[in-house]
Amino acid sequence: MPWLLLAIAAALLAVALTSTSMAIMVVCMLVSLGLTVFSVMILIADRVGSASRSETLLIDPQELRRLRELAEARRNGTAGAAVAADAGPVPLTGQPEPPQS
Repeated sequence: MPWLLLAIAAALLAVALTSTSMAIMVVCMLVSLGLTVFSVMILIADRVGSASRSETLLIDPQELRRLRELAEARRNGTAGAAVAADAGPVPLTGQPEPPQS
C-alpha cells in the first residue's frame, strides 16, 4: 500500500511540473508532499513493528528470581546451592509439573 501511494505521489509531482496553471501546480505539490510523508510514516511503522520483541518472550518474575539465585550461588562458589537452585523452570501456571517417567 505505501508503494502505491508513493507512485501516486510521483505521478502528482509529474503533473505539477508539467502544469501551466499555478493553482493546479500548488494543489498537486501539496497532495504529493502529503502522500509522500504518509507513505514514509507507514514504512517506518512497519519497520518498527517488525523489529519489536514479542511480549511472550519476556521472563516471568519467578523465573527471573530463580535465575538470580542461581547466579548468586555460582558467584559465591557454593556448588550444592547452585544445583539446588537449578531445579528447573518454574511452570507458568503456578501448578506443579507432573512427574516425568
